[in-house]
Amino acid sequence: MQRNHLVITAVFGFVIVVFLLIEMYFYIKKIILVYDKTIGSILQNDFTSDYSMQKNNTNNGNLFQLYDTLKGKQNEQISRDIIYRSILNTIETGIIILQKQEADWDVFLMNDYFSEHFEVPKVSKWKYLKNQLPTLCDAIEEQGFQEIKTSLEISVNSQHTQTFVMQTSRAEIYGLDYFIVLLDSIQNVVEKKEKEAWVNLMKVISHELLNSITPIRSLSQNLQELVEQETISAEDLEDIRSSVGTMLRRSDLLQKFVEGYRKLAMLPSPKKEKIELQQLIENSLQIMTPLFRQNQIEVINNIPFNRELEVDSQQIEQVLINLLTNCVHALEHTADKSIFISAEAKENRLFINITDTGSGIEKEIENKIFLPFFTTRIAGAGIGLTLSKSIIEAHGGYLDFKNQNRQTTFVICLIA
Repeated sequence: MQRNHLVITAVFGFVIVVFLLIEMYFYIKKIILVYDKTIGSILQNDFTSDYSMQKNNTNNGNLFQLYDTLKGKQNEQISRDIIYRSILNTIETGIIILQKQEADWDVFLMNDYFSEHFEVPKVSKWKYLKNQLPTLCDAIEEQGFQEIKTSLEISVNSQHTQTFVMQTSRAEIYGLDYFIVLLDSIQNVVEKKEKEAWVNLMKVISHELLNSITPIRSLSQNLQELVEQETISAEDLEDIRSSVGTMLRRSDLLQKFVEGYRKLAMLPSPKKEKIELQQLIENSLQIMTPLFRQNQIEVINNIPFNRELEVDSQQIEQVLINLLTNCVHALEHTADKSIFISAEAKENRLFINITDTGSGIEKEIENKIFLPFFTTRIAGAGIGLTLSKSIIEAHGGYLDFKNQNRQTTFVICLIA
């Protein structure tokens, strides 16, 4: 009887052990499945599951916390992508970003302006884009998908051709190769520049007019009060004389200001004639010689060659005199007072360089020096550089400057 009891106990114990083993198997299997599912979701960037209630689980807490952390980072990245795409879609510039895939390119992003302006669907492959815009794609392929900046005529909807400024760049990020294309209509560029020019012009005009009109109005009110008195004392007469003198001076300044704009607006077309480069330089230096001597400035002409130019000699001499005068003022507070003139010819272009040993142009005003009436001198009119730039551009060239080693060099580019 006791033996039967022991057998039953052993069987019962065995059944319990088997049951516990089965429970343990399913429990471990469940844990493994949870791990497998969670890690699989992470590897596949699938963060649709919600484990927020499981973060405090003592067994899988770290895993769920990792899942939620990565889920949060992905949501942040998605939010950034949406914001970046929204910004790119609001820009009035055609933008297309390509991504290298083995030997071919995929369209990674095309903004709304590009798609709508060129009437191109948002395709995913380069070959599909090439079917829609062969002119653009051929120009990019000819350059081997390298960085370029050029103008390009593109036919839109096979009806009319527009000129665009195309700028491309290439970047490699985490082993992925990207090619970025920016297309801006020449008309849009010109309109932006014109708008900026008008805004700057109105700022200058309003500032100068207010500087003159405000004191004149104040003095006029003062004069009105004085003349309405029954008697005018000697002191009042002196105030009247002083006020009238001040008003005349401000009026003269205002007149010069308006005349300056008239000069810019009514610049005559160049009357071109043949003249040698050295003669042009010598004529300008001869006019400036007394000022050079007075300020003890050494002028060194390093132009080793001579060349015949077809220009308006009077206008070009005026440009040279304006630039040399600026050099004189730049050398006022320097010990080494020197001006160097050099030139070089490239293809059909002639570059005349005028360098002074002054302290250079401050970075804060570099983008303002060609603005009308901008000047750093108390007695300056602020139209010399603007007028010079207009003259050179009327000759088909350009006027620019560069700062090197704390020295300023103005560059005149002319067609030789």
